[in-house]
Amino acid sequence: MTLFARTVRTVVIAGTVATTGVATAMLASTALSTGVSAQSASSIVVQGNRRIEADTVRSYFSTSPGEPLSAARVDEGIKAMYATGLFRDVRVSRQGGRLVVTVVENDVINRVVFEGNRRLKTEQLLNEIESRPRGTFSRSTVQSDVQRLYDVYRRSGRYDVEIVPKTIQQPNGRMDLVFEINEGRKASVRSINFVGNNHFGRQRLLDVMSTGETGLLSWIRSNDVYDADRLNADQEALRRLYLRSGFVDMRILSARADFDRAANAFTITIEIEEGPQYRIGSVDVQSNIRDVDGGMLRRVVRTSPGNVYNVELVDKSLEDVTLEVARRGYAFAQVRPRGERDPSTLTVNLVYVVEEGPRVYVERINIRGNTRTQDRVVRREFDMAEGDAYNRVLVDRAERRLKNLGFFKNVKITTEPGSAADRVIVNVDVEDQPTGQFSISGGFSTSDGFIAEASVEERNFLGRGQFVRLGGTLGQRTQGVNFSFTEPYLLDYRLSGGFDLFWRNSSVSNYQAFSSTSYGGTLRLGVPITEQFAVQLRYTGMMQRISLREDLRNCFNSYGNVLHQYTRPDGSVVYLSPGEVSSDPAKYAGYKDDGQLSNVGGVPTLNGGSGTPFTCLDDGEASVALRAINDKTRFISMLGYSLIYSNLDRAVNPSQGLFAELRQDVAGLGGNARFVRTTGEIRYYHDLTNDWILMLRGQAGNIFGLGSNKSTGGKLDAVDQFFMGPELVRGFQTAGIGPRDFASARAYGVDNRYADAIGGTNYWGVSAEVTFPLNFLPRDFGMRGALYADAGSVWGYNSTTQLGNLPVNLNDPLSGRSSSDHIVRSSVGVGLLWNSPFGPIRFDYSFVLSKASWDRTQYFRFSGGTRF
Repeated sequence: MTLFARTVRTVVIAGTVATTGVATAMLASTALSTGVSAQSASSIVVQGNRRIEADTVRSYFSTSPGEPLSAARVDEGIKAMYATGLFRDVRVSRQGGRLVVTVVENDVINRVVFEGNRRLKTEQLLNEIESRPRGTFSRSTVQSDVQRLYDVYRRSGRYDVEIVPKTIQQPNGRMDLVFEINEGRKASVRSINFVGNNHFGRQRLLDVMSTGETGLLSWIRSNDVYDADRLNADQEALRRLYLRSGFVDMRILSARADFDRAANAFTITIEIEEGPQYRIGSVDVQSNIRDVDGGMLRRVVRTSPGNVYNVELVDKSLEDVTLEVARRGYAFAQVRPRGERDPSTLTVNLVYVVEEGPRVYVERINIRGNTRTQDRVVRREFDMAEGDAYNRVLVDRAERRLKNLGFFKNVKITTEPGSAADRVIVNVDVEDQPTGQFSISGGFSTSDGFIAEASVEERNFLGRGQFVRLGGTLGQRTQGVNFSFTEPYLLDYRLSGGFDLFWRNSSVSNYQAFSSTSYGGTLRLGVPITEQFAVQLRYTGMMQRISLREDLRNCFNSYGNVLHQYTRPDGSVVYLSPGEVSSDPAKYAGYKDDGQLSNVGGVPTLNGGSGTPFTCLDDGEASVALRAINDKTRFISMLGYSLIYSNLDRAVNPSQGLFAELRQDVAGLGGNARFVRTTGEIRYYHDLTNDWILMLRGQAGNIFGLGSNKSTGGKLDAVDQFFMGPELVRGFQTAGIGPRDFASARAYGVDNRYADAIGGTNYWGVSAEVTFPLNFLPRDFGMRGALYADAGSVWGYNSTTQLGNLPVNLNDPLSGRSSSDHIVRSSVGVGLLWNSPFGPIRFDYSFVLSKASWDRTQYFRFSGGTRF
């Protein structure tokens, strides 16, 4: 016999004994019925009581003065005493004219102990049971506690757990209650199988489920634990997926979880009946309110004829029509959809019916369960307040908003009748969850090298719903610190306000000939126009300093080009022209002139000045455009805005929808930079079939200077222009395409790929990418493949063209073309995307189809990070 079976048998026997005691007492009272009912009990004698007062026992049998004590009253008194849980046994007898009540009190629980629980904490188990220290021991309560404990362990995936309750007697009617627990092994989900799915592949269905299969990475993901409640939620997620894609007849015929006790694992089988895919036939708004024109409401409806039926767009149309009717003065209006399916044409004709609803007002909104989040954070997600007209559509919208906040583990909104027939009380039950995060991440990319980042953030700061983040970055080529604060409801309006403070530094690399140090801040104001469209206003002020290494900036015409070797006071060596050293004695104090350098096979050599002199151009001089801003500190003052539209089905790894953003910044409100910069991006996602996702992207940008010469638009600093590479066309290095200064390539011969990138004023790019599941790999790996094609260009240099008598040379002597010309670059490639538990990682290998002779290619690119 198993330990669990013995436990159940013990509890059942105990319960039987207790029930027998009640039956025995009832028989006893029945036997007394003749004598007791014939006369009044002159007294009730209580025997066996230790803690409970005799008068308390008598009160269960009390009658009105002079009223005889009937057998029925005795039965009621016995039942009432057992119902208190204070007594293990109650017996009655008659002695002459007296009723004798003999009781055996239940013991008092001295303490509750759990033995053997390693996976679940004692505090968690105590919160699940009803038995409490200093409470009365009850076998029926203990039986219920055992069942609750089994449920808790099963929710954590332990189905072979064994729980045995035991008691240890203590003096003075006390006892210790001990639950002996053998937690057993954790049951896993061995496989999840789908039957009847044709439109969506297995991988796509698994993606929307929170239940996962056991795999190599399950110990990190912890999603392979079977939970019946979670499986029910997964079924609803599957229904929503199909309803968003036009399968209005979709049904889940069954969802079985078969447990293999020998393997301690579940096999889940979900049988689906998809039905055909429907499109929208016609859309109409029918108003039964005399002063509201249904045709005028048609413009706010989001469903359109010919499109695939999408239940989410129907729900949002209900909200929009309800709000529009309310704005017209009909706060009690109700909107309901009516769909007429036409199986012959596979269309759904939609009619939104608007009619007057019952006049019901919100009497009170109760916020319950929030131990940390302030009430006002919950209330502000409602589009109605106490005293306003009640509308179920607005309640549903508030519930969705509260869930999307991510502040709560559970959100449930219910109603109950108010103090009058036209009043309703709205109850909002929430459960707070942790919203803070500390992360350390690290990674490597071919453009930035190794990089590490540490950050701490809180999405519900002090329970006020505010976002705070502090982060730092340390890498081979980049370093930085940033702080962000966001108030999502500025001044209690649906406006987001916040600020960012930052310091960042980037050093010289193969992709950048200069170092840049910037620090400053940004003020932000976000204005949501609709659920999908928002405007953001911002002001940015920052200081920026551009620096070049001494060997990249030591050509000064007035000082001469021949270089000498100098030894610094710290013993290090630098190459400078004597004219530069003599021009600033204080700066170069202590520098020792070791003599003139000669060029021996391209190598600077100290040989007494014989041979060909080694000049400042021979050591790889930076572009004139970059030398023009060397050691220049600029203050940039910018005012900008963004227009953002998004109807993506999910923020991370979207499969359907459109995202578009237009950004424009104007610099020149004081400061040293004066320009107008405009950029835009649009991305479209479409689920082709079986989790093959198509993404189309377009992007473009333009910048022009503001200056006194309006005809030319003013000159720009080179660093303000666009430097593009793999973010525009994969297969090229960072800043690998666009205008270059070929004069800076002299030290490298005729290969102009090594000339400095100096940026362009215009760019455009288009991309098409298809991502698909790698079905030959376990889903737990989280890997997808990608095929892509990119095309784009950067052109239009508009910065410094002359420094002294050294010009910027944009013309490639080999091709006879200007690097500032509009030249299309294109590539195709394959990629591997890994949504690892440590963060997203991507590998791309590109084949360049068209390029300029001076472009710098990079066929393989890797980027990724880790989080732990």
